This record gives sequence, C-alpha cells and structure tokens, in this order.
Amino acid sequence: MTVYKNFIDGKWIDSKSGKTFIKRNPANIDDVIGEFPDSTEEDVELAVEAAKRAFPKWSHVPAPKRAELLKKVTDMLVERKEELARIETREMGKILMETRGDVQEAIDTGYYAFGEGRRLFSYTTPSELPDKMAITIRRPVGIAGLITPWNFPIAIPAWKIFPALLAGNTVVFKPSRESPLSATKFVELFEEAGLPPGVLNLVHGRGSVVGSAIAMHPDIKVVAFTGSVETGRKILEMGAQHIKKVSLELGGKNGMIVLGDANLDLALEGALWGAFGTTGQRCTATSRLILEESIYDEFIERLVERAKKIKIGDGLDESTEMGPLVSEAQRNKVIQYVEIGKNEGAKLVCGGKIPEGTKYAKGWFYEPTIFVDVTPDMRIAQEEIFGPVLAVFKVKDLDEAIEVINSTNYGLSSSIYTQDVNKALKAVDRIEAGITYVNGPTIGAECHLPFGGVKHTGNGHREGGWTAYEIFTEIKTVYIDYSGKLQKAQIDTEKIKVE
Repeated sequence: MTVYKNFIDGKWIDSKSGKTFIKRNPANIDDVIGEFPDSTEEDVELAVEAAKRAFPKWSHVPAPKRAELLKKVTDMLVERKEELARIETREMGKILMETRGDVQEAIDTGYYAFGEGRRLFSYTTPSELPDKMAITIRRPVGIAGLITPWNFPIAIPAWKIFPALLAGNTVVFKPSRESPLSATKFVELFEEAGLPPGVLNLVHGRGSVVGSAIAMHPDIKVVAFTGSVETGRKILEMGAQHIKKVSLELGGKNGMIVLGDANLDLALEGALWGAFGTTGQRCTATSRLILEESIYDEFIERLVERAKKIKIGDGLDESTEMGPLVSEAQRNKVIQYVEIGKNEGAKLVCGGKIPEGTKYAKGWFYEPTIFVDVTPDMRIAQEEIFGPVLAVFKVKDLDEAIEVINSTNYGLSSSIYTQDVNKALKAVDRIEAGITYVNGPTIGAECHLPFGGVKHTGNGHREGGWTAYEIFTEIKTVYIDYSGKLQKAQIDTEKIKVE
C-alpha cells in the first residue's frame, strides 16, 4: 500500500500526529487507494507559516508571469487527463466519461486563468475635480484557505486554486478525505511546474480538525468552501471571529420543470442525466422533477422505463452508466431518505434498494430511485439527499410550477423545458436560483461563467469566470492629484464653474 504525505513549504512530509487514514475504492472496498495523513492543527500551523513566508515574493511576481506558471500546470493536465480521470473514478466512483469531464473542467479553468493574468480588470473613472485621476487596482487578499469536496476532486480545487494563485495569494488547501489521491496528484503538478515553496500547501485530514483550523486561523484572510449548508454555516461563524472573507458554495435542491409543449424526448434525456449523473452526488443534481399535468402520466411511464435500464457498476468499465455512492455512510443516508419518502406517503415507482448480485457486494451501489405523488412539504422535497433519488411533482401550469420550484431554502440551479419563449423568459425572471437552464438539465456549468446560488445555497459569492477573482482580490482605490494644490473633495466641487 502506498503511503502519501502532506505538501508543506515545498516538501512532502508526514503529519505531526503520526496518524493516517485509509482510502478505499467505493466500487470495490478490497481495492485500497492509499494511506494518507490524518493531520492536526499543528500541521495547519506549519502550512500557514510557509504560506506567510512565501506571500511577499509571490504577490509581487507580475500577474502575467504567475499566469505562465499556471499554464504549465494546465498543459500537464492535458497530457495526464486519462491518468487523472482513472484515479478519480477509482477513488470516488463516478464513471470515466464524467471524470474525464472533471479534468477537462480543470483544464478549461487553468487556461482561463492564464488569460486572466493579462486582464485582472478594474475601473478607471473621472474624478469630480480637475487635474486629478481616479483609478482602482486589484490586490491579493493574503493567505487563502481552500476546503473542497470529493465529488469533483480536481475541477473544484482548480476553481479555487487557479484564481487564488493567479491573484497573488498563497494557499493552504484541504481536500476531502474521500478524494485525497486526486488532490495529491493535482498538487504534484504545481511542484513539477516550479511553483515556489510555500505558495501552495496541501494538508490532508478531517474537516472537524483541519478545516476548522483553517477557518479559525487569524493569518488566513480568505476561506473558500464547497460543501454542506451545516458545515458552511460553521465556517462562516468561525471566519467572522477574525472578520475574514468567506466564500460559500453549498447545497442545492434543484428543480426541473417540463411543460406540456416541451420536446419530451429531449426533456427525458435531461431528467435522466440531471438526476442520475454522478449517482446524484452533485450540488446541481436534478433532485426534483416538476411536470405539467397534461404530460405527467406519459412522462413518468417513459422515465421509469429508461431509469430501470441504467447500467450500474464499476466506473472504470466503459459500459457502466452509473457508479457507486462514495461511501457506506452516503449510501446509508440515501437508504434513510427512501424510507422517509415512503413514510411520508410518496409513491416509490422505481429503485429504492441495493442492486442484487455478487458484482455489487463489495461496493456502495444503489439503484436509480424515483418517487411520484410528492408534495412540497415532504422532507424528500426539501432536503438535499445527495444520491440517485428523484422526487416528481404534478402541477397544473407554469405558475404552479414556479411556486413549487421556489418552495425550498435552496437556490442553486434550475431548469425549464418548453418551446414557448414567453414561458421560458417568465421562468428565468421568476425562479429563485443562481442558475437557470432553458431546455437543458440542471447540471453542466461552464468555467468562464459565474457559478453559485441564492438563499441557503451560498453567501453571495460566485465561483467561475471573472467573478472568482472577486473572491481572491481586494480593491484598492487610488487618487492621483497633479494639480499642484490642495483640492478638497465635495467642498471644492462647488467652486467649479461650467463656462
């Protein structure tokens, strides 16, 4: 079994605790991925000290030069795409088609960061006084603490690491314990590309220990977290003690509306992909399907027929369509919610159990599951399950559909299928979500556009595109007075005459 280490100040080192944890393949628990450090607050302190030492030099490297180094990393991602995809699949379970897409998302994000090195735009604006210039510039925040989930084990770290480094910050990075090897291999690329010691530090371990230490550390000036609402709330509270910037990308209970005039073949493909892609383990997964009553029965019949044919298995098998859940705990959570749905009165029409057969005996597999006759007040309609469970609603028209889609505390992604442009635009205007797709499912974000949500889904920040750089920079306003005299803003403006 391979033993892996933390990466601190340019060196691969063991945790000060001397403790480790084992990561196994969720499709076959006999397959051991490796042994990783179970780190402590002391390891975080070492990483912060290294990042603090590295910050002055790194932050003064011109942004285009920082970008060139990130391009080297991205070029290596291109070369090693297949290797990294296979590591991801073996480590967290989703099928190869999806993990290849995951690495491609990181590639796209890296090349976007390379271009941003010659932009990092800010505003120049007229002054209210003569012979005076008013400009703004972007400056790095300082040390960035990045805490990432397991479901996109290279893409989401890339969303955070590339813009954080490009902006001139140094980084302390804590990946999920469910995807430690992907994170390790990603960080190795930065080392190979020649990133100076201390600029990027990797600390493995528990969220309750390492994550909390990052959120609480007074020298970490910005924290970016992707994960559950419950954990995000705690991080926000901890960060508030030091008045630090906190960017939260949290859960979703995403709804997809299908109206009677929709292309039903297209909507069916979207529902299946949105609900059961990544085994439903996406914050953007389609967990609620809202059908207009005129097509309800036909659509349910076709949906169930197709869902029952989805091939479940090891994601390394190219013919597999849906892999396992990431862990036993995650599967147990799904099992519990299926029982909750039954007890609430929803009707189970597909799945709802562990698949039978010896090939499933050593993995955390679960069947695609569909409930109908769901009402908005049910827990399966309100709470994020993070598994292959779809709740279906019947509505009489678009107005009721929008009411249902807005009836949760989440507001990440949303979708509507219709061929009526007026109805589509009405939905875009009225749905409470950070993302709305028209004639597409709720999944499929592109790296150059803002990503995030409203309500309990986040705290106002947006990852992706230009908005990610707002998280990792501070705005400095600069006034340059070349009049040769004291000019008093708001006071001397009254003396200015227009002739």
